[in-house]
Amino acid sequence: MVSKSNFQVGDRVQLTDAKGKMHTITLQLNQEWHTHNGWLVHNEVIGLPEGSVVETTGGLKFLAFKPLLADYVLAMPRGATIVYPKDAAMILGFADIAPGSRVLEAGVGSGALSISLLRAIGSSGKLESFEKREEFAVIASKNVNQYFGGLPSNWNLSMGSVQDFDHKCEYDRVVLDMLAPWECVEMASKALVPGGVFIAYVATTTQLSQTAEAIKASGNFTEPESNETIVRGWHHEGLAVRPQHRMIAHTAFLIMARRLAPNTVAPARRRRPSKGAYGTNEIES
Repeated sequence: MVSKSNFQVGDRVQLTDAKGKMHTITLQLNQEWHTHNGWLVHNEVIGLPEGSVVETTGGLKFLAFKPLLADYVLAMPRGATIVYPKDAAMILGFADIAPGSRVLEAGVGSGALSISLLRAIGSSGKLESFEKREEFAVIASKNVNQYFGGLPSNWNLSMGSVQDFDHKCEYDRVVLDMLAPWECVEMASKALVPGGVFIAYVATTTQLSQTAEAIKASGNFTEPESNETIVRGWHHEGLAVRPQHRMIAHTAFLIMARRLAPNTVAPARRRRPSKGAYGTNEIES
C-alpha cells in the first residue's frame, strides 16, 4: 500500500534547491519539469515519500515536500493582497475558531483567510463569505478549489455588501477584512450569538481608531482589544546566532470584541483617557 505521505498524481510538490529557492510543480504522468540544468521526470517523483531528494538529468538536486498552507497561500494567484499566514494564525487563535464554528466572513480577497477558516472549522462548521468585487471572488474560488481539490460543501460565497443581507443571531464568529469595518458593527451585533467574537483586520491606525470607537458606541460588545504581530527570523550558524536582517513587520492590526447578552450593559472600564484623545472639547474629570 502506498502511504498518503507518498507523492501521487495530482499532488503539488515544493522543490527547494541548495540556495533555498523554491519551485512548485503539480505531478502528472509522463511529464517533465525543465530547469537550466536538465529536467526532472514526474514519474520518478511519484511514489516517493515526502522529504526525498530528487535530481534532474543534469545533476541538480532538490528537496521535495508537499507545500504547507503558508507556502500555498504565499505562492497562489492574487487579486487582492492576502492575509499573511502570521495574521491568519492569530485570527484563528484569538477568535477561538474551532471545528463546528459558524463563521461569517466579509472581504474574501484572494481566499487565503477563507482557506484557513475552512480548515479550522472542519466539515461540521459553516463559513458564509461575502465579497463585493467579482474579480476577487473568482480568484478566491479558484484558489479554494485548487487547495481542497473541490469547493467545500460547507462554504458559501455571496456577491455584495455583507450589511445588505439579513443576519439574525446565527454565527459564532464574524471576521472582517475590509476598508470600513466600523460600518458593519451593528450588522455584526445582530449576526452574532451572545459570547460570539467580532474580529477585524485593518491596515491603518485611522481604521483601527474608527472601528474601536464604533464598537464602544454600539454598546453591544465588550471593550475592544487590538494588537499587531511582528515576526523576526533568526540566523544560526555555529556560535553566530543573531536576528535576521529582514523581517515581516507590520502588515495589519487585529481588533477584537465579544458580543454581550441582549439588554446588557458592561461595567465601564476604569481608566483616564489620554489628554487630547477626543479633541479639544474633551471634558476633564
